[in-house]
Amino acid sequence: MLAMTTTGTDGRLQAVTLAVPEPGVGEVLLRVRACGVCRTDLHVVDGDLRPAKAVIIPGHEIVGIVEALGPGVAGMAVGDRVGVPWLGRTCGRCRYCLEGAENLCDSPEFTGWTRDGGYAELAVADSRFCIPLPAGLSDVEAAPLLCAGLIGYRAWRKACEVRPVQRLGLYGFGAAAHLLAQLAIAEGQDVYAFTQSGDGLAQDLARELGCIWAGASQETPPEPLDAAILFAPVGDLVPLALRAVRKGGTVVCGGIHMSDIPSFPYADLWEERRLVSVANLTRADATEYLPRAARAGVRPHVTIYPLLEANRALDDLRRGAFAGAAVLAMNGPSSGPPG
Repeated sequence: MLAMTTTGTDGRLQAVTLAVPEPGVGEVLLRVRACGVCRTDLHVVDGDLRPAKAVIIPGHEIVGIVEALGPGVAGMAVGDRVGVPWLGRTCGRCRYCLEGAENLCDSPEFTGWTRDGGYAELAVADSRFCIPLPAGLSDVEAAPLLCAGLIGYRAWRKACEVRPVQRLGLYGFGAAAHLLAQLAIAEGQDVYAFTQSGDGLAQDLARELGCIWAGASQETPPEPLDAAILFAPVGDLVPLALRAVRKGGTVVCGGIHMSDIPSFPYADLWEERRLVSVANLTRADATEYLPRAARAGVRPHVTIYPLLEANRALDDLRRGAFAGAAVLAMNGPSSGPPG
């Protein structure tokens, strides 16, 4: 099979031909139809997240068709279309798994980081962590929802769990933010989009999707925010977001990796403002989010690349060359649910 793998040296992927992997106990072999290109993939390729082995196949927003079942797989059949998210396996035994917080598992495995992912023609996944996909979404539409959509949803619930949120700020208007904005607007919230200074592509997309304001991250919003979510991995944004939220407001850090947060005056946090983080996701998040997003009409704004142009997709993501999400499509832009 053809795959794009890390080289472990220069932050570039290499096209290689590998033997077809065999699914183990409880695993399935998938024919990859599409795989989203996530900023976390950049952190893996660039070495910000040190992989468990020197060579890894990135990609954790996988849409695939089941080609083969390993021993002990139940509830799935050859030909099923499923999604594979970031959380690839948990131990099921630690206190967090037993408490229903599998996203905090002490011994997790992560797709495209500690186990091979979807920048390939074929992928092996734990069948228990494969997600049924709504029929109304094409392969390239479904892929970004499996991480960008899910982590945005989890961050959004965290932002809204203490006090009602009418004005929501999203810092870093990329894949996750442009999906969450659609859901939040459908739920009746006013969304404020914060981007890099001069990022007209992202600001135009934000306004097109219905955000009531779009501007640079250093700007003060026209109204105090009830909550803010940071998707940009930039620690310097934390004090800015805290100053932008009202008393009792919440700031959520939604990324797995972020640069250091600078020191800031206690006054920025005082008056019961909250600063919290979101770690990974759970299968329950997917069960809740995907149908809810489908009902709300959430659709990603997608730029499509072939598998062999994964390096170009990552480079374009680094420099902000597109708005929305990027997807590697194995069967072309028109691929959809199996007929």
